[in-house]
Amino acid sequence: MITSMADEQDRNGDGETNTEKTVATDSGGEDAGEIEKEIPKSFKDLGVTEVLCEACEQLGWKTPPRSRWRPYLWPCKGVMSSAWQRRRLHTLVLTPTRELAFQIAEQFDALGSSIGVKTAVIVGGIDMMSQSLALAKKPHIVIATPGRLIDHLENTKGFTLRALRFLVMDEADRILNMDFETEVDKILKVIPRDRRTFLFSATMTKKVQKLQRAALKDPVKCAVSTKYSTVDKLQQYYIFIPSKYKDCYLVSILNELAGNSFMIFCSTCNNAQRVALLLRNLGITAIPLHGQMSQNKRLGALNKFKSKSRSVLLATDVASRGLDIPHVDCVINYDIPTHSKDYIHRVGRTARAGRSGKSITFVTQYDVELFQRIESLIGKKLPAFPMQEEEVMMLVERVSEAQRFARIEMKEQGEYKKRPRGGEGEGEGDDTEQSSGVRKKVKGGGYNHSLSV
Repeated sequence: MITSMADEQDRNGDGETNTEKTVATDSGGEDAGEIEKEIPKSFKDLGVTEVLCEACEQLGWKTPPRSRWRPYLWPCKGVMSSAWQRRRLHTLVLTPTRELAFQIAEQFDALGSSIGVKTAVIVGGIDMMSQSLALAKKPHIVIATPGRLIDHLENTKGFTLRALRFLVMDEADRILNMDFETEVDKILKVIPRDRRTFLFSATMTKKVQKLQRAALKDPVKCAVSTKYSTVDKLQQYYIFIPSKYKDCYLVSILNELAGNSFMIFCSTCNNAQRVALLLRNLGITAIPLHGQMSQNKRLGALNKFKSKSRSVLLATDVASRGLDIPHVDCVINYDIPTHSKDYIHRVGRTARAGRSGKSITFVTQYDVELFQRIESLIGKKLPAFPMQEEEVMMLVERVSEAQRFARIEMKEQGEYKKRPRGGEGEGEGDDTEQSSGVRKKVKGGGYNHSLSV
């Protein structure tokens, strides 16, 4: 069954109102219209056990979200308790990114700790042996990225998915776009055919349709909308600038909007790291998040941003979808996304749960066509963000010096990675307050968020 996720926006306020989310499960022939008439008004009416109702209350979930796909979950409600008692692997959740896997595990732990639910997170970047020990403890739920899960299926003695009852694929379109098709095929071959499958997807791509045909029996599809849009409380702007002055404009905006929290999206890991170092050299509390960092540093960066100890997160598209990052005031597309739909996901990091937010997209002389595609996709012309060019140009000398020191630090980090090292992740995107002490050398470089012009 493939179902939409309109209800998720009611609960967490995700700005991605365009999404055609998908849940896949074998429908068993139920009639969607008949079940829809019986939608309950509370978790208790839904048949959720009292202890889980209390957990939902503690998490602030007062009533079940409105949904067209939720009725298809009801037949699952009596299965859980016996599985917990037997201490066997019951549910597998596949995700495209490590951060999303840990986030999902947190929700399972929050809801299931009082009834003894045990989870294991199986992702890359973590020691295989420690994960093998976690699997040996017979968790009820495994949350995994496809590649690392295959590693354990092939190399961890005694680990099997033969008793699996539920398969959940979250962000299925991203799983397939990240070239995990081979791994997904292997997983589907070793799990029971008699299972219930839930397939969530933001877009119905050809690869997702192919997976639907291969993995699902009698699927039922519910879609929010095929039209892509953004939430009304999101103020969207663009800035048309020469490519060589992108850093100057970025620093000027951060100075002008000081006191807000920012997610700045870059197209490459190298650019995210470089801009983070550049901003640190200017006294701005920035931290990078990208795929070339060790897993511990990635989780550390995310937690620092969530806890507001860092006000600026420089990220690749690894952070554009799925992650629950509250209170992002402004999203800046430092590099314009190559795929227009990624714009929707990026700006959806702000203006969530009914709050307002702001997004600013940098458009250089090389990006005009890509920007026009974005405007065509969302069906609106974006206004220009007001900037004083004279004030921006006053920052050129200071930003140029910070750029030079950032390049030196990047070179030092690259050389450090090549050296033999004993600890995991050493030299991979160091997020200390002052890498190499270089930042002290920048003229006027303070430790405040604001840069006076």
